[in-house]
Amino acid sequence: MRKYALILAFAFAAVAVFACNQVNAVNGIPTVGSAAPAFKLTTNEGKQVSLSDFKGKWVVLYFYPKDFTSGCTIEAKNFQRDLAKYEAVNAVILGVSVDNADSHKEFCAKEGLNFKLLADTEAKTSGDYGSVMEYNGAKLSARNTFIIDPTGKIVKVFEKVKVQAHSEEVLAALAELQKG
Repeated sequence: MRKYALILAFAFAAVAVFACNQVNAVNGIPTVGSAAPAFKLTTNEGKQVSLSDFKGKWVVLYFYPKDFTSGCTIEAKNFQRDLAKYEAVNAVILGVSVDNADSHKEFCAKEGLNFKLLADTEAKTSGDYGSVMEYNGAKLSARNTFIIDPTGKIVKVFEKVKVQAHSEEVLAALAELQKG
C-alpha cells in the first residue's frame, strides 16, 4: 500500500512541476521555456496579425496600460528610439493594450511610432499572458514584457517593468539570448 502511495505522490508532483513550467500558478504569467500563447489582434493600421505571422523572428511583446499616458509614452518612445537596433537583431516590437485600434493609430501618429500596437479590447491576450490589472473598475494591460524566440517559445519575462531603461534592458537580454 505504501508503494502505491509513493507512486501516486510522485505522479502528482510530476504533474505539478509540468503545470508550473507552463504557467506561473501564482500570477498566471507564462514561464520561460513554455510556448507563447497564440493571439490574433487588430493593429494600429487596422489589420489583423497573429503571433504566427512573426515566426522566424524574435518578438518583443510588451503590455502597457494606456495610450497617451506618461509612462506608456516614455516606454513606447524608447522602443522607437532603439527600433533600428531591434531590426538589426531580427526582432520586432509589438505593444499590446486594451485601447482600440483607432486610439493606437492616433498614439502612433502623435508620438512617431513605427512599430505595431495591438488592440486587445477584451483583455483576452493580456489575460493569456497574465498581464491584466484592474484600475478604477476597468481592466487594463499590466506592464510586462515577453521575449519570444523565433520558434515561438518564451525565453525571457520582465514583470512590473520600469519604463525609463526598459528598452536597453530588453536589448541587453536579446544580446545574451542570441549568444547562446
